[in-house]
Amino acid sequence: MDTTRARLRQSTSVGVAEDDELGGSQRVEMSFVTSEEEDEEEEEAARPSSDITALVRQYRHVHQRAGLLLCVCVVVVVFTSAFLLAYAVFGTRYQCYQEGGQGEEDEKQGGGAYPYAEGGAGLYLGELRVMMKRLLQDEDIVNTVSRVSRADHPPGSSEGTSLASEVLQRFRLLPMDHTWTESLYATLQFPHRSQRSSLWLLDSAGWISEQIPLNPSDYCPYSAAGSATGCLVYANYGRPEDFKWLEGAGLSVAGCVVVMRVGGGVTFAEKVWLVQRSGGGGALIYPDPADLPQDPRRLGLNAHTAVSEHVHLGSGDPFTPGFPSFNHSQFPPIQSSGLPLIPALPISSTVAAKLLSQLSGAPCPPSWRGRLPYVPCAVGPELSAGRRVSMSVYNVMTPVLLNNIFSSLEGRVEPDHYIILGAQRDSLGPGAVKSGVGTAILLELARTFSAMVKNGFSPRRSLLFVSWDAGDFGNVGATEWLEGYLSMLHLKAVAYFSLDQAVIGDDVLSAYTSPLLTDLLDAAIRQVEHPKHLGQSIHSQAEREGGSWRIIKPLYLNSGAYSFTAFAGVPAMELRFSEERAYPFVNTPLDSASRLQEVLGGRLGLTGRSLGELVGEMVLRLAHDHILPLRITSYADTVLQFSAQLNRHSAELQSRGLSPLWVFSARGDYSRAAETLQGAIEYSDLHDPTAARYYNTRIMRVEYYFLSQYVSVVESPFRHVIHGRGDLTLSALSEHLTLLTSDPERFDEKHFRRQLAFFTWTLQGAANALKGGVWSIHNTHTGTH
Repeated sequence: MDTTRARLRQSTSVGVAEDDELGGSQRVEMSFVTSEEEDEEEEEAARPSSDITALVRQYRHVHQRAGLLLCVCVVVVVFTSAFLLAYAVFGTRYQCYQEGGQGEEDEKQGGGAYPYAEGGAGLYLGELRVMMKRLLQDEDIVNTVSRVSRADHPPGSSEGTSLASEVLQRFRLLPMDHTWTESLYATLQFPHRSQRSSLWLLDSAGWISEQIPLNPSDYCPYSAAGSATGCLVYANYGRPEDFKWLEGAGLSVAGCVVVMRVGGGVTFAEKVWLVQRSGGGGALIYPDPADLPQDPRRLGLNAHTAVSEHVHLGSGDPFTPGFPSFNHSQFPPIQSSGLPLIPALPISSTVAAKLLSQLSGAPCPPSWRGRLPYVPCAVGPELSAGRRVSMSVYNVMTPVLLNNIFSSLEGRVEPDHYIILGAQRDSLGPGAVKSGVGTAILLELARTFSAMVKNGFSPRRSLLFVSWDAGDFGNVGATEWLEGYLSMLHLKAVAYFSLDQAVIGDDVLSAYTSPLLTDLLDAAIRQVEHPKHLGQSIHSQAEREGGSWRIIKPLYLNSGAYSFTAFAGVPAMELRFSEERAYPFVNTPLDSASRLQEVLGGRLGLTGRSLGELVGEMVLRLAHDHILPLRITSYADTVLQFSAQLNRHSAELQSRGLSPLWVFSARGDYSRAAETLQGAIEYSDLHDPTAARYYNTRIMRVEYYFLSQYVSVVESPFRHVIHGRGDLTLSALSEHLTLLTSDPERFDEKHFRRQLAFFTWTLQGAANALKGGVWSIHNTHTGTH
């Protein structure tokens, strides 16, 4: 008997709404039709539907055999139907869920095949991959980057407003379900129009001996306005270990102007904050040729170019910390504790060489030596001939109307669960890397997924595409939106993907990510071809170069993804292709599309497409799978490393009446709760929409559980105990613990008890929440108090 097969028949109707805030709307209707051969559907409909039916008709007049044959047919049909039903329910679920999208094999299997529920049918994951790859285009990415970076477009400028209108129109031209904007006022800082910031050398009597020329457009947003005069100290990258070395060498920076290099894994805001904490009076930050190439003939900076970056140690509007700026005029301003109290200026390597060449004092460590020409490496604080440095900053705070632009495709099963993709739209300079690449990939992915929906893709969950404003000022637009919806995002947002600075090279992939997304990334890099090494997947190329684990990196403060995880408790990731040789033009007036194309050897479109495909692969899995593929056991591994550190200090802790057993117990509870939930999912009916939603809701909240409930969101907005900032974090606790052996006199037992208690109960709370019902929770731990 020939096997009956099901073929998907679909009809699509598209309508575009005329409302100003809505883009196109789209509905897909699907049904299953049975046939013997797909290419002979009409013929099959006219003749007997099976060999059994034909046999019965052929002998319908032979009464002696009819009853027997009919009985046989009924038995065969019933047995076959039962067998096929059991195979479909159990075999398909096991194969598709366990293997779907997890490597090259699922391409052969057709991907994780889940027919979509309730009144429709979905395509197989393998088919969706093929469709996505076919629809993604290189050319649109290149054209958009060129358009976005044709001129400076800071927030509130005419060019910025024009670009916002173009992005909104691009979304509206797509067959999206909803397109809208959200506007808000935020306080941004710009250089004073008439008073220019300045830098002088003073003689021993305090008179100006030389004025050092500065570019008036170079500034650090959110620097303190004012002046600083004093000695000069060189502090390398301005990292905590650099200031610790200065302190150990007996060199105080109190009252001095501190010169630091760009880079070192430290943001401008962190550098300035460390200067302020050490008692410094002002900060100067320059690009050293050792870190950023400075030969214009070889795609480097020229010696007169400075690198600008904001210096607010936080994100969002610094005058509405922890709450939104939507009704800015109705709230009294509350200044963020992350705003610096000292002036800061970006300077070029030429200016830095002029200052550092006159510096005397103790020689710096060999690792501090840069490549400034004719500059001996000394840390100061004295300048030749008794000179001193004086700096003045004249920046002004200005309220600016910002516009965040949204466009969405509604999910068909869980429409209130969102997968969010976002990119910064503004830039103080041309911003080919800063805003052009992210905007281009965002629009291309929106176009691709909307076309996929038109061609039969039925996402279970909603896709939300967002163009953020004021990213150059500390992700202001994104953070204000998060603050406005903080109470519900952990119930709605599945994950966030930041496309900011996604392409600054085409060789090395970096993923700054929440650990919950690492398994999803690992599966994705096995599916996507490397943009530079054709014929090789990103995973195989990474394994050749030392291991794919090198791709994974922690979230950092200035990342577009950081606030989503550290502030809102949403799993987030920022992906980036780069080169071993640093791209030197970010945050400078030289960040143009032509230079980026030259650095990439003309492969901007190809690299952007690969990055888009990589993000699209992960979005596809999150939108397609019945159960969200998040690694909920990952934080148990993170805490295990700290538990080992605690165990090494257990004798010292117990001698002070402190017991690490509560941390061990909480970690064990969390690990068991996560494994129990995973086990329950594996043995559940994943086709039951109620069960799937129940488990997905619990999975989505895991990141949120690690936000400390014991501190104020206004005082400590980054409350995540793993990724956040402040005393509440695991890193602060670990750093304090090391003082037990390195500097016992500085170990504050009372403060450590408080830190340990807050962390332990946050972890225990996460374990309790993951367990589910209160009847599953048994907190009967005992320990030393």
